[in-house]
Amino acid sequence: MKLKQTFTLLVFVLSSFLSLSLSASNSQVPFGIRHYDIGSAQNFTLSDIDGEKYELNNSKGNWVFLHFWASWCGPCRVEMPGIQQLADKMKGEKFQIIMINTAEDEDTVFEFLGSINVELNSLLDIDGQVTEVWKPRGLPTSFLINPKGKVKYQAIGGREWGDPIYINFIKKLLKSDA
Repeated sequence: MKLKQTFTLLVFVLSSFLSLSLSASNSQVPFGIRHYDIGSAQNFTLSDIDGEKYELNNSKGNWVFLHFWASWCGPCRVEMPGIQQLADKMKGEKFQIIMINTAEDEDTVFEFLGSINVELNSLLDIDGQVTEVWKPRGLPTSFLINPKGKVKYQAIGGREWGDPIYINFIKKLLKSDA
């Protein structure tokens, strides 16, 4: 009888441990990304380098990668090719990359993006007001916003966004309701 109780207890403990391990692995995020549930994303309207207006609220229904950057920022420069890779991998998905240059003029942004050979467009926060509202704690900073318009994740500092670990994480988000 005692052996049966011990065996039952052992099976229960192991299955509980396995269950916790599996649920933890499903909720893990890649290095440098943190859960950041701060509620609804603050809406804004900015123009891109072609003068086209963009309003964040028009992106509801898609996951949004909102990225604050500047041309003088070393890590921003390094991660741009990875963001281009992410954009290429996510074509056709309900996913938008919205880049916001902080407080630089159109010529500087245009020249910089042309020099690094990416096909990314950027919004211009020339007066820094949108950056002030969003308060990135450094550059680059990225936010992941769910299709309902809620901020869910934040990444401060440069990342290898083209790395499969980040791409797979984002693809899992697209399949979830997070």
